[in-house]
Amino acid sequence: MSQVEQSEDPIKKMDRFMELRGFAANTVAVYRRSARRFLRVVGKSPNEITERDIEEYLLGLRSQGSSPTTRNVTLVAIRCLLRAIERRSVGADIPFARFKRQVPDILNGAEVTRLFEAVTSPKYKAIFMLAYGAGLRVSEIAALQVGDIDSGRMLIRVPEGKTGQRYVMMGARVLATLRDYWRAQRPSGPELFPGFHSGRRGTRLTRAAIHKVLRKAVLQAGITKRISPHSLRHYAESLIMPS
Repeated sequence: MSQVEQSEDPIKKMDRFMELRGFAANTVAVYRRSARRFLRVVGKSPNEITERDIEEYLLGLRSQGSSPTTRNVTLVAIRCLLRAIERRSVGADIPFARFKRQVPDILNGAEVTRLFEAVTSPKYKAIFMLAYGAGLRVSEIAALQVGDIDSGRMLIRVPEGKTGQRYVMMGARVLATLRDYWRAQRPSGPELFPGFHSGRRGTRLTRAAIHKVLRKAVLQAGITKRISPHSLRHYAESLIMPS
């Protein structure tokens, strides 16, 4: 290995590793943040890290109250870092933390109707309709650009899906809601749903903003279930599940 390769920032190597494999932007950000925190706490060069170091770090997260999901994401991020510097075997045998899967609350038809009636913003109504009617994730919705909507073919191009780019069929109700939003606010682009401080191009609406508006709408609709954008996706999936 050349001296240049040895001195290259391991996080940059990790970024290149993830880019070549087409990781979604949100995944890249989470893994990079987790890897940086791990290196800072361990205080070692990645070439010196042992499996014991990883185990001690994960046990420390557990003692601090980190959830099994957070610890598992951290473990995957560390493995990704080590694979990027060709130390694939280190930490490969560390088991993932076990956890109980929570069955998400699913809205019934009347609750869905009340929820959409409680949303007064055409922008957020379109956002929730994309989750409900097209099954998109929050991160996928936030990443959409105006050009990703193909009304002629009734398709949505999802550029930053969990497994890479994909196309999703768009129903008439989804298209109608998007057109209502377009007529009301007409985003200047390229973002379909620009953020609040959108004076400059490239500003995205945040996941936190979407969750905040949904929580408010849930309260106004008198719904007592714990609801997230994923609940809308699960409701749509429940309609096509065999009984």
